[in-house]
Amino acid sequence: MRRADLNRRRDQIIALLSSNGELTATDLAKRLDVSVQTIRTDLRDLDEAFLVQRRNGIVRMRQQPENIGYSPRMSISRMEKLNIALAVRNLIPDGARVALGTGTTVEQCANFLASKEKLFVATNNIHAVMAFQQASEAVVVIAGGTVRLRDLDMIGSASSDFFANYRVDVAVFSCGGVSDSGEVLDYNMDEIAARKAIVSCAKETILVFDSEKHGKDLPCRMHNLWDYNKIVTLAELDASVQEQCAAHGCEIVKVPKAEVVQKI
Repeated sequence: MRRADLNRRRDQIIALLSSNGELTATDLAKRLDVSVQTIRTDLRDLDEAFLVQRRNGIVRMRQQPENIGYSPRMSISRMEKLNIALAVRNLIPDGARVALGTGTTVEQCANFLASKEKLFVATNNIHAVMAFQQASEAVVVIAGGTVRLRDLDMIGSASSDFFANYRVDVAVFSCGGVSDSGEVLDYNMDEIAARKAIVSCAKETILVFDSEKHGKDLPCRMHNLWDYNKIVTLAELDASVQEQCAAHGCEIVKVPKAEVVQKI
């Protein structure tokens, strides 16, 4: 078997476990149309790499100090991310000054925003830059510093200093997770610092996240959902969180679910 095929299947395993929480080897074999023995070999290697945990026939993701790789994240909640991106596009007018953060959901937002005219975009996300390659009269500036090759972005001190140089109309950014009580969480303090920098440069802030991130337990926190101007998600937020958002003037944007079909 080619190495590329092997890596692709293991990325698919990670994506399935991230989306479903836990599965058996038989479940994975059926979904990926391979033998159970093949899946067990994959799971053994992924277990040894401290990516998954096997116990009593059940497989689940291990709690990671870093997010999983970019490629498997792209396939997690893909339809949700596309619908979130469509909703974000409808919030931002032509000619706006926009800051874009990192992550796969923000990349999808960039893909939709590229149809807007005369945007000014500041970002630390190389995927977002590429999305604007054919955009009409867009001006795009990108943070310098060391590239995080796994994700093609920059989140160190240079990224934080970069956003301090700009004043934009709206910032669009994501996070690693959101607790049931509305805390906005991430994997490490570099991610937190990058989000703090992008929030500080914008008149209006838009947090985007898919349902898979809701209820995720991560070690670092900064802000609550209601500290931002708008939340764009399909996650089912607790009533108490919705009340806090309403009390603090944070709008939970209703996300359309069907209009995106032609974009796929």
